[in-house]
Amino acid sequence: MKKRWVLQMQKKYSIKDIKKRIDELAGELGQVTVMEVCGTHTANIRKYGIQELLPENIRLVSGPGCPVCVTDQRDIAATLSLAEQEDVIFACFGDMMRVPYGDRSLYSLYESGRDVRGVTSAMDALQIARDNPDRQVVYFGIGFETTVPQTAALIEAADECGIRNLSVLSAHKTMPQAIRQLLGNGSGIDALMCPGHVSTITGSEAFCFVADELKLPAVVAGFEAYDIMAALLRILHMLHNGEIKCVNMYPRAVTRDGNKEAMALIHKIFEPCDALWRGLGEIKGSGLGIRKVYKDFNAAHRFDIGTDRIMEDDGVKEAEGCICAKILCGKSIPADCANFGRKCTPDRPLGPCMVSSEGSCAAYLRYGNTA
Repeated sequence: MKKRWVLQMQKKYSIKDIKKRIDELAGELGQVTVMEVCGTHTANIRKYGIQELLPENIRLVSGPGCPVCVTDQRDIAATLSLAEQEDVIFACFGDMMRVPYGDRSLYSLYESGRDVRGVTSAMDALQIARDNPDRQVVYFGIGFETTVPQTAALIEAADECGIRNLSVLSAHKTMPQAIRQLLGNGSGIDALMCPGHVSTITGSEAFCFVADELKLPAVVAGFEAYDIMAALLRILHMLHNGEIKCVNMYPRAVTRDGNKEAMALIHKIFEPCDALWRGLGEIKGSGLGIRKVYKDFNAAHRFDIGTDRIMEDDGVKEAEGCICAKILCGKSIPADCANFGRKCTPDRPLGPCMVSSEGSCAAYLRYGNTA
């Protein structure tokens, strides 16, 4: 879709106009389920009350769009193993500190005196390593294609600067393989709202497989209320007319081919590997492992983590009644959980979907709509 067409639409139609047209199209369609796979979409759909604006037969469900939420228990166990080592400074994004692993978390280790530090950028870890040359600094790399370039830049910079007391534990993941598995036959999903942030890096072309292979309409959407409503109108229009396309409705930020420099940096430092996703299990080729040429910066190579042994010894299971795994697959919504807003709150989360601001449970509870 041309950028000029989208701009003209914004000038010509208000959200009220778009809602009216959605209502008209919905009246000619049966039950429609649209999945979004971006945590910011999830949060803003709740923030703007978009589900409440839609007819009853148009249902929005969240997928595995929150990187904190999809981080598997084995990866959490690995972070605790590393953070407990005496000579290690463990650096990660702040919300990862609160993801529960049984009755422990990175934050509980911090409270007990371990050197666990929340950072706002991967490059913060580089400065920590410079400031502490006699200690090992481990950075926990999580996130999808949006944040991977930051971690790649960190490793590249450390290598160029000769900083050898820094390593990365990579739990980075890529979206396409997970979408293929999630939206296969019998998923019950009728269309996909593609992740806007990821698409700025990969380009909209990366999601054409949704239409070409999975035979589902797909729209790359922005994050304002207008963006989301316009994307939903385009989806319903395609469903009504029997069209199957991947349409870029976010041209002010997303191009067809994406950020080629960022993608080149990702490919320089990382290579595809199998990865574990909470709720989805192991997905072949959906992870990003550090290439052998940079193995000295790979925490899994530098340290004996022994994740399987740790989990066997701990015997850790998901909190009783927690349905985060089902929520991440779009099979349930937070309101279906008996713990939601009761035993499970942002102050005392039982599962990861209540931890991050991009998590479905946190978004539902914060904005008070449970439709």
